[in-house]
Amino acid sequence: MSVRFVIVGGGPGGNTAATVAARYGAEVTLIERDLVGGSAHLWDCVPSKAMIATGGFLSELERAEVMGLAADGRLDLPALRERIAHIEQRLHGSICDLLSSQGVRMIQGTGRLKGPHEVIAETADGVVELEADAILLATGSRPRIPDWAQVDGKRVLTTRQAYPPPEIPGHLIVIGSGVTGVEFTHMFRSLGSEVTLIVSRQQVLPGKDPEVAAALEAEFLRRGVHLYKGARAAGIDLEGETLKVRCDDGRVAIGTHAVLAIGSIPNSDGLGLDTAGVTADAGGYVPVNHHLQSNVGHIYVAGDLSGKLPLSSVAAMQGRKIAEHVMGLHTRTHRHLDYEKAASAIFTEPEIADVGVAEAEAFAEGRKLRVTKVPFSANAKALIEGDSRGFVKIISDPATGVVLGGSIVGRGAAELISVLALAVTCNLKVNDLVDSVLVHPALSESLADAAE
Repeated sequence: MSVRFVIVGGGPGGNTAATVAARYGAEVTLIERDLVGGSAHLWDCVPSKAMIATGGFLSELERAEVMGLAADGRLDLPALRERIAHIEQRLHGSICDLLSSQGVRMIQGTGRLKGPHEVIAETADGVVELEADAILLATGSRPRIPDWAQVDGKRVLTTRQAYPPPEIPGHLIVIGSGVTGVEFTHMFRSLGSEVTLIVSRQQVLPGKDPEVAAALEAEFLRRGVHLYKGARAAGIDLEGETLKVRCDDGRVAIGTHAVLAIGSIPNSDGLGLDTAGVTADAGGYVPVNHHLQSNVGHIYVAGDLSGKLPLSSVAAMQGRKIAEHVMGLHTRTHRHLDYEKAASAIFTEPEIADVGVAEAEAFAEGRKLRVTKVPFSANAKALIEGDSRGFVKIISDPATGVVLGGSIVGRGAAELISVLALAVTCNLKVNDLVDSVLVHPALSESLADAAE
């Protein structure tokens, strides 16, 4: 008898687990209340990156003169909205086609636990009850809205109401300077908005390499972004066409619109965790072990609900690992997911990406490291493309030469970091990068230069 595997949530974690488990013979049912693809496709990664890509074209037009061209461009908001919807539908369709080809049963509805081995799906046509040998909860998260913010979806927005917003703001105040906050800052500045960024700490991207954060701050200031450092938003007031964000230090940021980019909360309420004996922490996240199991062994958790790195790439890998464990494949060659080796990227201009050991944290712990850095201003392809901002930094073990991590700031950073991610995952040495014969001219040459 095949394994009955029920998945609640069709995001990267859920749909990846479904396809992998079905491929190995499981009887898979996937419950999703919205479009399959999850928040990454519907509200977060894909829509934001589509808008950033549009802003990037506008930025390229601004550099046209440097490239020996004359150009003009304007933003067509309805066309942008249509483009985003088209991308979402294409991705949704391709994922559904893949799931169908693997024999996955898909139910449009809201799923919840009825007991340790029972899942209920509430659909437009009634209630469907399912028996399960294994269950995966991958319900994602939603934007956090503090008590002092009255979101109206017009002038005061959550991140999910801004892909794109009803109108392009004249002056947007971005509250929150983490990854989402700086991406919004870049995105709307590229689309023509004046932008003020509320930075609660003394640098944007708290927790990231200070040198990387400083490079982004310098670029923001060059582009006219207003930075309110060391300020926490405490209230929002609407006065006619003016919007004011009051900060706890007495400063007031004045604009036309505001967007909240201050984190998210897990979608664990209404899941019926208690009925199955599943334990959640005070924040609503479900703790998991290295197999992504909750305290109830056959109930797994992936994605934002697990409280691990909130990246769609991580959720997808979690889904793969869960499917392998459900099907008993973990007894073969199986590596647990190492979150410290997960690559991440920030789609600002210039792009930022990193992987592995964080330089500042490692030095604070007294670890001995070898840090080498090469600027893109020494790279032929960067000069050819007229954008030599940024650098490649590689962190390695001085005794063994093993690559421990790295950071990239500059054009194509999200693609280039894949090389360093592979090196970190496979314990490659800096000499392995140096000895690789790379394409010339290419931005990737800076990886070998930094390794050397």
